Amino acid sequence: MTYSVAVSGASGYAGGEILRLLAAHPDIEIRTVTAHSNAGQPLSEHQPHLRSLAHLTLQDTTPEILAGHDIVFLALPHGQSGQYTDALADTPLVIDAGADHRLTSRDSWDAFYGGAFHEPWAYGVPELLVGEGKQREVLRDAHRIAAPGCNASTVSLSLAPGVAAGVIDPSDIVSVLAVGPSGAGKSLKTHLLGSEILGTANPYAVGGTHRHIPEIRQALAAAGPSTGSGTQGGAGSGTRAVAPEDIRISFTPVIVPMARGILATSTAPIAPGATDAQIRDAWQNAYGDETFVQLLPEGRFPRTADVLGANTALMGLAIDRAANRVTVVTAVDNLVKGTAGAAVQSMNIALGLPEDRALTVNGVAP
Repeated sequence: MTYSVAVSGASGYAGGEILRLLAAHPDIEIRTVTAHSNAGQPLSEHQPHLRSLAHLTLQDTTPEILAGHDIVFLALPHGQSGQYTDALADTPLVIDAGADHRLTSRDSWDAFYGGAFHEPWAYGVPELLVGEGKQREVLRDAHRIAAPGCNASTVSLSLAPGVAAGVIDPSDIVSVLAVGPSGAGKSLKTHLLGSEILGTANPYAVGGTHRHIPEIRQALAAAGPSTGSGTQGGAGSGTRAVAPEDIRISFTPVIVPMARGILATSTAPIAPGATDAQIRDAWQNAYGDETFVQLLPEGRFPRTADVLGANTALMGLAIDRAANRVTVVTAVDNLVKGTAGAAVQSMNIALGLPEDRALTVNGVAP
């Protein structure tokens, strides 16, 4: 079966990456691409690297144009998807690459985004631990999917195994991320000009203000243990359910002069009684059978260059007994595994297709 697809926000970075991946998908026909201010222009003027799609013209982003497809991808700025999703009730599968349908808490939405709150959809991070299983089980046969925030999914995947196994203390997480400016979108912003970011590293959203924080807390709480009694502790000890308010995270992203990529360094205290073997086993058990999330051998750590263009999250783990903390370093391509790749992978699962169709674990080098 061939599925017809419309992609909104097709002139932007996320929309362009969704198109790049779908162009190689044997079960997909890209029929419609839409934009706002760029409507009426050839797609090739904005995505000149997508040669196989050069025949397409950007149309207006309206419910009427998006309707009538089997699948609609919404790659719009935060707060803009909701106005279309209600009008696409008859579309079999809608995937939102924005934030509008990620959060389950209205209070968190009001605090970090504002505007109309929309119902949460199935979260598009298949490998994420959820209770006794994985998020991919929620995605099977899903009709509405919220693709993740790139920083949020990177940190959540980094630490979820430790939270689920009770080998780290989630009340004192520190994450510092080196990120490429493509994660901020394609619209012109002075602080993202080449002359402003070349030769420097620029922190932003410092002090608990980044919008991905509630998404991380929500994901890690869902990964937490739900059985047993007592307090959070090492493997084999009594555990209790983890609530979002139990997750305390100091989150600092830093823009660095690379077009795309995230290198997230996340640390958390070792839970009392957790052994080195239990700690590493937590991550190995979580991701040992995964295709797109891979734990590197002990003593190895990833580079962003290793995942360029790939749907892969590579992570290295260190146990720092002197500081009594676990450190996880994770590299992703923010536009692939962080956004478009996660969306396409989730689409494959929802449609019952092979999960890796049109996706690769191989990066581009040099």
